[in-house]
Amino acid sequence: MIEGHHYQNAYVTRNIDKWVETFNARAKIDKVIRYEGSTPVVTPVGPATQTNKLAFIWVDDLQYELIQPVGGTVNLFRDALPAGDGLQFHHICMRVDNWDEFRRRVDKQSFPVALEGGGDALRFLYLDAREFLGHYLEYTWMTSERWTQMGGH
Repeated sequence: MIEGHHYQNAYVTRNIDKWVETFNARAKIDKVIRYEGSTPVVTPVGPATQTNKLAFIWVDDLQYELIQPVGGTVNLFRDALPAGDGLQFHHICMRVDNWDEFRRRVDKQSFPVALEGGGDALRFLYLDAREFLGHYLEYTWMTSERWTQMGGH
């Protein structure tokens, strides 16, 4: 199941500050948005919380998401961390227009849902496509206002 508008490549790291500085030195960045917080999620084994430091780095129409897991009861990113403080590719993300229609298609496809969450302005879901592509697929839906807040254009 691959659909939607691909706008993001995501990486996990143990040192998000180092990699934001590295991107600043090596890329023509349009915008950097940083966030740290806990997010309630639903996993295959039930409700959980994940806590991460995030940096959303926009270069033209592509967003690079840097993720540093810092806690929570579950964390999809912690198990993928590299041994040192490098970057490890984790997933790509696609934005879909209609969450309800998309969600119905998810229930009919073969990739397991690894994580899901969100609310009225933004929803997200990770499919475990590692057997097929070697990485996860994240899907998001968000209001136009949230897309603008996230730096989308």
